[in-house]
Amino acid sequence: MMLTNLDLVELTAFRRELHRFPEVSGEEVETAQRIVAALTVLSPSKILTGLGGHGVAAVFDSGVEGPTVLFRAELDALPIEEKNSKIDYASEIAGKSHVCGHDGHMTMLLALGRVLARQPVAKGRVVLMFQPAEEDGSGAKAVVADPAYQEIAADWAFAIHLEPGRPFGYVSTVPGLINCASLGLTIKLTGKTAHAADPEDGVSPARAIAELIPKLEALGTGGALDEAFRLVTLTHVQIGEPSFGIAPGDGVIFTTLRSTHDAGLEGIETAARALAEAAAQTYGLGVDFEVTDHFAASINAPEAYEVAIKAMETLDVPYGDAGVPMRASEDFGVFGWGAKAAMLCLGPGEDYAALHNPDYDFPDDIIPIGTAIFERIARDLLGSAQEP
Repeated sequence: MMLTNLDLVELTAFRRELHRFPEVSGEEVETAQRIVAALTVLSPSKILTGLGGHGVAAVFDSGVEGPTVLFRAELDALPIEEKNSKIDYASEIAGKSHVCGHDGHMTMLLALGRVLARQPVAKGRVVLMFQPAEEDGSGAKAVVADPAYQEIAADWAFAIHLEPGRPFGYVSTVPGLINCASLGLTIKLTGKTAHAADPEDGVSPARAIAELIPKLEALGTGGALDEAFRLVTLTHVQIGEPSFGIAPGDGVIFTTLRSTHDAGLEGIETAARALAEAAAQTYGLGVDFEVTDHFAASINAPEAYEVAIKAMETLDVPYGDAGVPMRASEDFGVFGWGAKAAMLCLGPGEDYAALHNPDYDFPDDIIPIGTAIFERIARDLLGSAQEP
């Protein structure tokens, strides 16, 4: 079932409307409302709201026993000021923008909904999942933990993320690891300030932090994305305040920890905490930790990978392993804890603006390609109902 020219005009306009009004993780109230309004006219079997926060799910149920196939998009935008003079639908919300393509991902799911409404599946059910808070790694976990999710728990789960640096319409994917596990670890060291003329009267974190920096970095130096891969990236360090008259009494280190699997990430975190606690004890400091942006590893199940490959071969969509697996993280992997899951990375062009850049914009002409891949997967797993 092809999208019509009118579909594409309306979907493009909707995508650009989403682009104008971005909402960041945990704040996706109006975005969710727009999605619900767009889904309602398609008359799905059920629409669930408030999943894991502001998540929305539309269920297209055949009424015939069969598997549940979930397709996921993300509701949230980024806290980045958009700078793009080439478009007339730029973000109207200061400091926030859809420069990661989530507006386009949502639109592809809505396009799939239009197709399924016209030609239902023959068995099982399709779930269109619009999940909140992908950018901080909390959304998928909150959705899956929501008791309402048990009504629609997936047997199969698929997602497409636009990934610049690949030819237009080319899909990168592999079985196994597709995105690394990662988390942000904040280390707060607390001592006592003093006059800069009498630093011995205080307790400074300076030496502790100076020792910690190379030790933390040594926990993970990168390399090949194999079982042993570990990467520790220091992203922010601060000691005291910018003053010449005060010896510092506190300090903070922001570090991102990364591994190819969840157990490896846990091991790096344990080691990093131990180093910080030892340094704090040596220099008489207090120490506290905070974890943010915690992403599970995203693993493509071989069976789901094969389903996706078959769909792309049917559609003559070029695919391969260019640029994957990736060091970057993506919380879609959580859906793979209870389902056979696969992430597909769709190319907008090799010279396209990079994700999270202030001039990035989703290319509307790729909507039909992503939608066709999703539909073919749904048909291959669930078939098509007979025309009335």
